[in-house]
Amino acid sequence: MTTARTIDLTDTDLFVHGDPHEVWAYLRHNEPVHWNPSADGGFWSLTRYADIHDVYLDPSTFSSEQGTVMGGSFGSAQDSATGQMLICADPPEHRLLRQQVKQGFAARMLEVIGESVRRYATRALDGIVAAGGGDFAVDVAPELPAGVLAAMFGLSTEDAHHLLALTRNMIGSEDGEYRDDLRDGELALVSAQVEIFDFLGDLADERRGGSGDDLVSMLLNSCVNGRPMSDAEILYNCLNVVVGGNETTPYTACAGVAAFAEFPDQADRFYADPTVLPTALDEILRWTSTNAYVQRTATRDTAIRGVAITKGDKLTLWNASANRDEDVFASADRFDVTRTPNHHIAFGVGNHRCIGQTVARQEITILFELLRDRGIRFELDGPIERLRSNFMLGTKHMPVRVR
Repeated sequence: MTTARTIDLTDTDLFVHGDPHEVWAYLRHNEPVHWNPSADGGFWSLTRYADIHDVYLDPSTFSSEQGTVMGGSFGSAQDSATGQMLICADPPEHRLLRQQVKQGFAARMLEVIGESVRRYATRALDGIVAAGGGDFAVDVAPELPAGVLAAMFGLSTEDAHHLLALTRNMIGSEDGEYRDDLRDGELALVSAQVEIFDFLGDLADERRGGSGDDLVSMLLNSCVNGRPMSDAEILYNCLNVVVGGNETTPYTACAGVAAFAEFPDQADRFYADPTVLPTALDEILRWTSTNAYVQRTATRDTAIRGVAITKGDKLTLWNASANRDEDVFASADRFDVTRTPNHHIAFGVGNHRCIGQTVARQEITILFELLRDRGIRFELDGPIERLRSNFMLGTKHMPVRVR
């Protein structure tokens, strides 16, 4: 007699001390449409590439409007950002909002961002090399989004780092390192969100009526379907951009450096052959899959692999699992800088494909170009400490020494 394995993907201990990839592999092979009970009723977990891909492409059946993160809205069954923030909108509202937000990712802005990220990353690498090592997750990785914030939002270095700290408190609200121990995770999340809105609201007040070329100024002067964007839409979408960028690329950078330490033969190939950078970049993104999942809500009764899904059910699409699906990626558990084809979904699929993917690729490319061109290689110099979160596969601390 066999006993069904108990799996709880809300258990953050799994993501701090365990191996979620082993759990996802088990689900892919044994229960690809898995019901996960939870305190707020439960949700379906999808772990196979094909299922996740298909759900992404069917927003009429699997909606984003009820929120894309488990427990993302405090005291409300519906996310407070519904229809007002890009990630919490379905067509046609999503298309209208995206048209405005994408102004922040135009060619001229990307050029300015690239110059800024290169300055910040170069300064950080100079420091850690001079010291012979340090904590890559603290000393280097956050400088990538800091450079983006400085350019895209017109911030000083001090304000860019302050906003970084606020978003880390938000995403790390379950982690004792990023919250007051007197508050539980839910209250810490709300507190962090309020502080970020206060920061962004002050920026909007300062720049209202102006003609600046930063994202806040652009949105203040934008219209959605013939009307000016509301203050709520501006703040929500600035929050979307800030959190999406701040809390993904630093963790991708850390996990990429760790992958080179774990697979030295792939590091040798990368450092010896400049032509592998494009494929190496996609493999780093596939391998790290920092944004572990997104949530959808069923708008009607349906079925996936013969399993009945009821209208109103929540579904979690585990991107990190899809990107290790053996049906799509040969030797999926091997890091291969020459892997091709590499149809990973680290940025999602379809109309909700990450609007900031171009900037994210730019940041990671700049970092690894600098490492390669300067011949900087790192070895792990102590245990990696992971973020207590099932949403973001994050690295809090990663001691390294320079080879």
